[in-house]
Amino acid sequence: MSKHLIVGAGPVGTAAARLLAARGEEVTVATRSGASAAPLPGVRHIRLDATDATALTEAATGAAVLYNCAGPAYHRWATDWPPLAAALLVAAERSGAVLASVGNLYAYGAVTAPMTEETPLDPNSVKGQVRARMWQDAQALHLAGRVRATEIRSSDYLGPGVLSAIDARVFDKALAGRAVQVMRNPDAAHSWTYTEDAARLLVTVGGDERAWGRPWHVPTNEPRTQREVVADFCRAAGVPQVKVTGLPDAVLAAVGLFNPTVRALKETAYQLRGPFVMDSTAARKTFGLEPTPWTELLGAIAAASR
Repeated sequence: MSKHLIVGAGPVGTAAARLLAARGEEVTVATRSGASAAPLPGVRHIRLDATDATALTEAATGAAVLYNCAGPAYHRWATDWPPLAAALLVAAERSGAVLASVGNLYAYGAVTAPMTEETPLDPNSVKGQVRARMWQDAQALHLAGRVRATEIRSSDYLGPGVLSAIDARVFDKALAGRAVQVMRNPDAAHSWTYTEDAARLLVTVGGDERAWGRPWHVPTNEPRTQREVVADFCRAAGVPQVKVTGLPDAVLAAVGLFNPTVRALKETAYQLRGPFVMDSTAARKTFGLEPTPWTELLGAIAAASR
């Protein structure tokens, strides 16, 4: 049994805690509140400000892996991520724990070809610049021999309880037989990553030295348009098909006047206007992991939505 510290209790962090606890590891989840919406057997929850490098180091001392599963408010990435990322690097260096971070595809920028781990980082948004800098700083310390770091990268999440481009807002309406509106282009090819698959890769790379020093794309199913996702979900849930339309940019702009999260979506609108596809061949071949079958994934969401 080894010790593991997870910072953040969102869908991926919670799933990772569940996986680690199930194999008998000592798991601690750190959040600002210290509370848990759904306590897990064998998992300890602590209250911690992860931007406090000293407190985070103390909590990480003795841990085999320190997992960055934090999720600052979407519209506050530019201000909230830098001090948190810096504290995580300090804690990883001082404690000796491997730093395994949950990342995304923002740092690649507006790429229309399928993204691989070799795709150059060329962010075209503030959020992308933040995520690129986080990985570059971690990789630099790794190459200097000061930390052991790795990162997993996912596309938009699908899964019970997620906040994403397609989430309960869409699925609940489909289950009720109501027409749904999705953001931007409903017919653009898009990769969708299951949160459980992200957690599986995260705990894998944290404990496998082959993974350290580079990023890994989470095993993800073949791309599906938003229209296809809704249609597939209706079939998996056994309900009639519903009409799918794109939500006009003007409507999103109007909502953004009052909602900072929606307003923050503007700079990454390219991700849902044209193809946004990632390739996860490297992780699948290296670690023998495959994405959860598409119908099984959608069935899990339908079951949780009812």
